[in-house]
Amino acid sequence: MKTTLCAAFAALLFLANAASGQAPANPPEPPSTTTATEAEDPPSGGETATEPSVDQRLDELDQQLKVLQRKEEIRLEAEAEKAKATPVVTAGKDGFSLKSPDGAFQLKLRGLVQLDGRFFRGDEQRPATDTFLLRRVRPIFEGTVYKIFDFRIMPDFGQGTSVLFDAYVDARFTNGFRVKAGKFKPPVGLERLQSASDTLFVERALPTNLVPNRDLGVQVHGELAKGAFAYQVGLFNGAADGANNDNDINDGKDVAARVFVQPFLNGGGPLKNLGVGLAASQGHQKGSPAATGLAAYRTPGQQSFFTYLTDGTAAGTVVARGTRERLSPQAYLYAGPFGLLGEVVRSTQEVRKGTARAELENRSWQVAGSWVIAGGEPSFKGVAPKKVFDPANHTWGAFELAGRVSRLDVDDDSFPLFASLSSSARSARAWSLGLNWYLNKNLRVLLDYEQTRFERGAASGDREDESLFFSRFQIAF
Repeated sequence: MKTTLCAAFAALLFLANAASGQAPANPPEPPSTTTATEAEDPPSGGETATEPSVDQRLDELDQQLKVLQRKEEIRLEAEAEKAKATPVVTAGKDGFSLKSPDGAFQLKLRGLVQLDGRFFRGDEQRPATDTFLLRRVRPIFEGTVYKIFDFRIMPDFGQGTSVLFDAYVDARFTNGFRVKAGKFKPPVGLERLQSASDTLFVERALPTNLVPNRDLGVQVHGELAKGAFAYQVGLFNGAADGANNDNDINDGKDVAARVFVQPFLNGGGPLKNLGVGLAASQGHQKGSPAATGLAAYRTPGQQSFFTYLTDGTAAGTVVARGTRERLSPQAYLYAGPFGLLGEVVRSTQEVRKGTARAELENRSWQVAGSWVIAGGEPSFKGVAPKKVFDPANHTWGAFELAGRVSRLDVDDDSFPLFASLSSSARSARAWSLGLNWYLNKNLRVLLDYEQTRFERGAASGDREDESLFFSRFQIAF
């Protein structure tokens, strides 16, 4: 019986070592079946060998099992330590990222490239060049440090220039309270706040002329009620209408604020993606002949159609001098395959030329609609095709039809003291039609036709219409 038990424990030890991938360092010898009297060389003095007891064998097996268990624990601890020190690298449709194992630090590399075509027709009075151009070339660096501090750096090398558009830190204390500091978009224009990679048309509509592009400042913002209510309040240097501001020209600052509500966001239904908002800004600006604090207004074809008078002297140059206010009601609705976006912008600015002063009010509005005829649904962040372009599987992405009307009216009091009717239009009215093809989330092709009509703006009367075809090939990741 004793021999059988020892053999069983020896087998158990062997199996335990085999399961761990190791052979036992000192496998126990099977017990001898001969007695001391049968041995060829009995112990001296006539004494017989004493076999280990069952308890001793059990203790030996227990010790060896503990050693094996400890070795396994050490191996697992080493693998865990190695995992803690190994960064996580990912690549996909949202770009490339490098993240620490605990997620506290992250670096993302993204990008945007837009190759545009502009082809004008009927431009005999004001010839414009038909051209292909790199409208935007933007490497985008985003990341997180210490879990809550996000950052973004985005230069632009499009059109043969080097311009810094975004450079900021955004501290996410809670969803309802975040603090952003640096250079970014002030919270005013709805279409301006839409990413350049997601706009419905190749170029933004006329209201974008009256809101700032980028500015330097500090902003408190957040979302409440699971995103149904969003707010932004910020203090900025004070960028002129349509301007990308890098330097302040005076001590005055602008306060900008915006609230945007999606009342049915969490309830579902056809109005789930209805959003309504109101944005405003106010500040006191003081320009000079060298830095007027005023900007020209441009057509969708990026041709200037309104400029304030300037000759480099205080007597002949119009400058911002006093209060500037902006107000912008805005809304969008995306339901099924249909999308609708609209906004109104009113920009009021006190100006001065020599001893003459005036408060000028310029207004603009737009309404844009879209219909995804196949393959997806529209949203403020573009269209994500349900099936990507893959001819082998007979899938073609998503297709979208778009239409837009917009208008900008300049204050009548601008003429003739602060602007010339022979070179600046009193108003501009534009309409557009477009076809967008979303091959996948990263690639899309846009084809637009846009016509803009003017009131005055030429020495002989009304400026000729601007009519042109746009094309765009875009990759964004």
